Amino acid sequence: MVRVGIVGIGFMGMIHYLAYQKLRGARVAAIATRDPKRLAGDWRGIQGNFGPPGAKMDLGKIARYPQWQALVADPAIDLVDICLPPALHAEVAIAALAAGKHVLVEKPLALTPADGERMVRAAQRTGKLLMVGQVLPFFPEYAQAHKLVTGGKYGKLLGAHFKRIISDPLWIKDFYDPSRVGGPVVDLHIHDAHFIRLLCGMPRAVFSTGRRRGKVVKFVNTQFLFAEAELSITATSGVIDQQGRGFTHAFEIYLERATLLYDFAILGGQPKLNVPFTVLTRDGKVSAPKLPQVEAFEAELGEAVARVRDGKPSRLLAADLALDALVLCHRQTQSVQRRKLVQV
Repeated sequence: MVRVGIVGIGFMGMIHYLAYQKLRGARVAAIATRDPKRLAGDWRGIQGNFGPPGAKMDLGKIARYPQWQALVADPAIDLVDICLPPALHAEVAIAALAAGKHVLVEKPLALTPADGERMVRAAQRTGKLLMVGQVLPFFPEYAQAHKLVTGGKYGKLLGAHFKRIISDPLWIKDFYDPSRVGGPVVDLHIHDAHFIRLLCGMPRAVFSTGRRRGKVVKFVNTQFLFAEAELSITATSGVIDQQGRGFTHAFEIYLERATLLYDFAILGGQPKLNVPFTVLTRDGKVSAPKLPQVEAFEAELGEAVARVRDGKPSRLLAADLALDALVLCHRQTQSVQRRKLVQV
């Protein structure tokens, strides 16, 4: 049994807590939060742009700490799951690794590549697993796209466009603060940056245009430039101020012998599957394959638990992959600020 300690009970901390309840071979043994109401199990004030609303939780059998340091020092904990604001990821992760714990840190790995590099070095030094909760490859549609692209069933990858747009997340304090949360590129677009890195390798350069809010980029369009000049990869991501569309993510992926389509949104608070996962093949056929009904966060955390149990690194949750995604986000921000192409 893998004993998990969750540090930080906000929206993602709650989502992780609920997912662990459905996993075999793992249990939440401790939580840490400075909020006395949440420490007592009153999570009704928690909200996000997907998932269930906060509720009252029975935490009677769970150790509860008002300070993260006490949870990290708890000898009963095997895996520290960090769901704190990104500015705190490096400090807590490095301390947990030094205490002999495996670590799963919610995306982004850190706010800056320098902090991410310190975390990776700490994992190498301690011999413990450092995993990053980049959940996108665990969504059934993205998992299937990854399988078809990397498996070569429809030939090589020619190009792709990814979209990830949200309304203004008014419930997230300091969302646009580059020293706390990081803004839409680091906090939101990093999902697609990670997936692009997973599918295509590391670009050699990026060219981005967009709008800024203070010191962060609010909305961005990016062309990713690769050594293979004909590989055309683009992405659109960020925040719009029309609150009726809480969330959308979508892709079009172009292969030699097929195109893969998907488009999902939350409109007026209701989920809307605009285009289910669809395959257009060269012979003119259109198919919508039935995909496994998998809850992405359960799959992601199940992967982390499995790797703690066998001690093997996770390819999809790898910290070096997440670090590359973070570097891409910073290069895109620089491109918007400088109004020119930026080398990666």
